[in-house]
Amino acid sequence: MPRVSQDQLDARRQEILAAARACFARHGYEGATVRRLEEATGLSRGAIFHHFRDKDSLFLAVAEDDAAAMVETVARNGLVQVMRDLLARAVSPDTTGWLGSQLEVSRRLRTDPTFAKRWAERSEAIAAATRERLLRQREAGVLRDDVPIDVLAQFLELAYDGLVLHLAMGRPAGDLARVLDLVEEAVRRH
Repeated sequence: MPRVSQDQLDARRQEILAAARACFARHGYEGATVRRLEEATGLSRGAIFHHFRDKDSLFLAVAEDDAAAMVETVARNGLVQVMRDLLARAVSPDTTGWLGSQLEVSRRLRTDPTFAKRWAERSEAIAAATRERLLRQREAGVLRDDVPIDVLAQFLELAYDGLVLHLAMGRPAGDLARVLDLVEEAVRRH
């Protein structure tokens, strides 16, 4: 039997995550049955669950993958850039799936204490990256200094959550780029 390289395993895992993300977004966590996950991935349940222990682990992996990408962008360019990137890709089916996954994470945080506990460290990573970026910006003299960093971080997180909800509801992007300019201007030193 031929050996499968780690690169091949990693590529297959990413393919499963992408298909599962779309399936969870389209059907919600409960509606993304194993059969639907099989159809979305084109793989058997054995192949899917070779990479992920169970459906819950698969969903958490999708959410973690999204959170890791977000942390990278926040650390490099800030939370407003995450919002700008999201807005630029708002019409893409991948973004639609991502938005659906974000809403599903929010729902499960409210309804599933076990999931909420597992998700807490991922959420903290995003919050920490945001605070660190804001501190660097303040030290560089770019960020306003009359408002505590934690308040600025909460303001940006609320703007982000509002944008995600707005787009996930299928509402038009309209002039949201100008709204993001206003959000960015609100945290800058004048």
